[in-house]
Amino acid sequence: MKARVHVTLKTGVLDPQGKAIQHALSQLGFDGVEGVRTGKVFELELTDTDQAAARERVQQMCEQLLANTVIENYDIEIG
Repeated sequence: MKARVHVTLKTGVLDPQGKAIQHALSQLGFDGVEGVRTGKVFELELTDTDQAAARERVQQMCEQLLANTVIENYDIEIG
């Protein structure tokens, strides 16, 4: 079973990397970009066969390692 986790900064948390990308895009001639927010994607191969159990395990992984829940949100896709 596969899981995909999207980790993004919470609203209101400054994103200096996003600002740098936005500036670089402007310098390259890509006008009209009003904001850039960066994030991470984790793709996991799991041995679980039960989707609910897999989701629970991945949620624990996010809470303990994959996301800094003070400043980041995460979204889990199981498939």
